[in-house]
Amino acid sequence: MSLEDEYRDEPEVTQWQGRFIAAKTRGRWEYVSRARGIKAAVILAFTPEDEVVLVEQFRIPLGRPCIELPAGLIGDDDGGEDEDAATAAIRELEEETGYHAARMENLGEFYSSPGMVSEAFTLFRAYDLTRVGAGGGVEGEGITVHHVPRAGIAEFIAARRAEGYGIDVRLLMLLSPAWLRA
Repeated sequence: MSLEDEYRDEPEVTQWQGRFIAAKTRGRWEYVSRARGIKAAVILAFTPEDEVVLVEQFRIPLGRPCIELPAGLIGDDDGGEDEDAATAAIRELEEETGYHAARMENLGEFYSSPGMVSEAFTLFRAYDLTRVGAGGGVEGEGITVHHVPRAGIAEFIAARRAEGYGIDVRLLMLLSPAWLRA
């Protein structure tokens, strides 16, 4: 019997739910999902100077700062359940980095850690950036914006890792020759 067959008829049971996450079980399997069907938008943005825009934020689960692509939740505010993902991506990019994108390209839906988390995120590529503010996120986020030359991304990531920073797995795509040419 395959794992799929074994779990197909097992009910999903919510063991605990907070405002943003829920701990669930299905048979013997334990995992976490976003509460209320909330999804995330992740944004790949390059400045006109050919720098990738990254953010640094202290992440409590890691106990240290983490280098990441800008990202945020879609429809997480009360009354925003029907928020368009591209609209959320534009909003989050501006809040976190101070850049407004004239256009977002949807690059698809991805899963961060599918063995433990059911969360999906939509990856967007931002185009035609205009600097409209300093960024830094909303109150309490404490986001630092980094502008990294595309050609120096591998060195930047290696240096932050050596300093003890967490590195978001999504940055792996920036180390791929295909993304570096995009």
